[in-house]
Amino acid sequence: MNYQLWYWPTIQGRGEFIRLPLEAAGIDYCDCAREEGIAAMQARMAKAARAPLAPPFLDLDGMVIAQVANILQYLGERHDLALSSMRDRLWANQLQLTVADLVAEIHNVHHPVGTGEYYEGQRTEAARTARQFREERLPKFLDYFEDAITGHGGPWAIDHRWTHVDTSLFQLVEGLRYAFPRRMATLEPRYPKLVMIRDRTAELPGIAAYLASDRRVPFSNDGIFRHYPELDAD
Repeated sequence: MNYQLWYWPTIQGRGEFIRLPLEAAGIDYCDCAREEGIAAMQARMAKAARAPLAPPFLDLDGMVIAQVANILQYLGERHDLALSSMRDRLWANQLQLTVADLVAEIHNVHHPVGTGEYYEGQRTEAARTARQFREERLPKFLDYFEDAITGHGGPWAIDHRWTHVDTSLFQLVEGLRYAFPRRMATLEPRYPKLVMIRDRTAELPGIAAYLASDRRVPFSNDGIFRHYPELDAD
């Protein structure tokens, strides 16, 4: 099946959490808005019977699946990207939803007042939010992930094989390194398992090929992970 993935065409954003496991597993997909444009994406959303609130979403012969964790749960079960037991699948979804919580907080650092307003209009509030995020919220999340993936003997986040949780943790580390390079340089020694997951994921053949391709658009200050030097500190 060649999946139709719809997301904003010029940024990584939340769509990247879908692209990465598709690339890692060698699953065919079309990044449709990059080929057909934003207007086509908006038209598809408008005519969907059970329309998503926002992209990313998968279009599967008339069935639309939205929300990152929901899409990844579907792909994991359909393409053997998740482990077999119900216990492990629920644990993977729990971790994925926690990733989504952190992604929302990362976005709120540079847009604490309103997502529809420019960063330049909320610099003061963003500086205060960034300080709390760097000192309190980010370590809390990273502590949680480090503990969660250290509680077994396997080399990956959950057990003996990679899952979409690993590709999502890879993207978190990459994005945080871009957005908060000084803070991450200070914090990373505390999280050897998380860094190891990042490195193992980068070495997966599908991921390595994707990272070397023009399909992996660079981070920028139009996406979720934005680098404003004034918001970063050791």
